Amino acid sequence: MKKTLAAIDIGTNSFHLIVVRVNERGNFEIIDREKEVIRLGEGSAGDIKFIKEEAIQRALITLARFKGIADSHGAKVRAVATSAVREAHNRNDFINRALSECGVEIEIVSGNEEARLIYLGILKAVPVFEKKALVIDIGGGSTEFLLGEKGEYRYALSLKLGAVRLTQKFFPDYNVTASRVKECRKWIEGELFAVSKYARKEHFELSVGSSGTIMAAGLMIQSRKKKEISSSGMLNNFEFTRAQLFEIEEEVLKHKTASERGAIPGLDQKRADIIPAGIIILAQIFRQFNLKKMTISEYALREGIIIDSLQKQESKGANPKLSNIRLESITHLTEIFKFDYEHCAHVTNLSLQIFDQMKELHQLDNMCREYLEAAGRLHDIGYHISHSDHHRHSHYIIMNSELLGFNENEVGIIANIARYHRKSHPKPNHTDFVALPEKSKNIVMKLASILRVADSLDRTHQKKVKKIKVEITPKHIDFYLNTSSMSIDIELWNLERRKALFEMVYGRALRCKI
Repeated sequence: MKKTLAAIDIGTNSFHLIVVRVNERGNFEIIDREKEVIRLGEGSAGDIKFIKEEAIQRALITLARFKGIADSHGAKVRAVATSAVREAHNRNDFINRALSECGVEIEIVSGNEEARLIYLGILKAVPVFEKKALVIDIGGGSTEFLLGEKGEYRYALSLKLGAVRLTQKFFPDYNVTASRVKECRKWIEGELFAVSKYARKEHFELSVGSSGTIMAAGLMIQSRKKKEISSSGMLNNFEFTRAQLFEIEEEVLKHKTASERGAIPGLDQKRADIIPAGIIILAQIFRQFNLKKMTISEYALREGIIIDSLQKQESKGANPKLSNIRLESITHLTEIFKFDYEHCAHVTNLSLQIFDQMKELHQLDNMCREYLEAAGRLHDIGYHISHSDHHRHSHYIIMNSELLGFNENEVGIIANIARYHRKSHPKPNHTDFVALPEKSKNIVMKLASILRVADSLDRTHQKKVKKIKVEITPKHIDFYLNTSSMSIDIELWNLERRKALFEMVYGRALRCKI
């Protein structure tokens, strides 16, 4: 199995490259990525019959550069072309030139195969493996729909509804008028009728969206919620409602020209020309499919290409696990960095014992238990940088790593729990904590206090405390410690120094008994 692989997504609007490093178990981390807006479909108001020579030249320059980047990593390249190349009469000329001039062999996939690959990518980023999910990917030339469950798809369809395609058809000069918007909506309504009717019958549990238009909508919505969400721009697992989308649709369509739309907060200026068509497609999907909300996946076709390539190699372990991506992403992170993972695993076990026996007091659900487990496993990851202030380093690493399956707010919760496993309690001048929503701050306080006391009880990293029985009274929380024959004096001394946050949060004195 190749240790590094590269995937190139040759789309109608833009080209994307990712380079990944594959580990022994078949999971991967992205080590390089690039994107370039190419507009292969420019000048085509309907079907893309010919790719213009100017667009081909832009494409070949970009492919050569992408190939050079992949080669620098020693990565084998797999390039997949979608809507624009699928339809073009001169596609063979383009493919031949890509191979002879750039050394890139392009494979063209059908719309259904494109939807399948997108689904594979989404399963690696959003925890929907067990659920019946409607997957929607709005590209430049087409929109892919897929109904999937447990890694298998029941229905897949590709429609010629893309942001670039409909811009050329209805907004050729990029200017918005009421009549053009009305015509565009009516066209989309007709195209969507059959697939929306079928999807509503299937009673899917949730919808997941990916790629340019949906990501752009998410960024605009996120910028409106900037008081609740940090400015990192992470969109994986970001959820938005139909009301939020319709506000953005109204905002986009009231700006009549591309230059005016370029000033919309959160919108990339390179997308200002085609965003009206894209946002109309998305809003119309919400209306006809009667969607209440959508979850965004940052992974899509290119990540699906990687997973499909790994699965086709039929090597042992070359099948990335998709059913529990949260745990897999945490485990993968622990494999990259050097720290005492066995100690963290033991502290996590003690933390969960405490959590499970204090449910009546903390009133937190199983999702919060998962946050505690993640923070426990990663709380000492900052040792990879240095011992000094390793809790702050842990916070930084967690915030800036790809914890797939978690949204931005959840990553912030996990990072802050790890941050406060030692040293200072949360303070008003700790900006990353203050930026969290009030509910999330409350979760951090409760879980960090548990992690602090559990970590104290393994101060020597010798796993002396095996089990904890918790008893709660109106004034006390008593820990009955099942220990080895070794002395735990150091653990008890350390607990006395660290238990203040726990006692403050739960309003009771903590007592330990052997």
